[in-house]
Amino acid sequence: MNGKNDAEWEPIEGTEGNLSQLTIAEDSVSGDYTRLTKFKDGYSTKPFGAKSHDYPEEIFVVSGRLFDEAFNIWLEPGFYASRPPGEVHGPFVADGDVVILEISYPSQSIKNRSE
Repeated sequence: MNGKNDAEWEPIEGTEGNLSQLTIAEDSVSGDYTRLTKFKDGYSTKPFGAKSHDYPEEIFVVSGRLFDEAFNIWLEPGFYASRPPGEVHGPFVADGDVVILEISYPSQSIKNRSE
């Protein structure tokens, strides 16, 4: 996997600057990537609803607390989750500024396996 880190946080469209991301690494062949996602204190993703992916992802809470409505739990610093394809998560509410490490594997998409 080739590393890419220009230290530029990108605002996530439609969040009025309340969510931003920093891609740490991305494999241009497989599409797999590692990124940091930052939530501003109090921000809620409720307008976007819950989400799921057709590929597995792993998350690790670096700092802050994030409420995951789908599981009705607070994700605290040090929390780790390995999400299989199709697992519903969110919406989320940030308690304090939150940073999440996300490792996603689009190359392992269930769509890719069925083709």
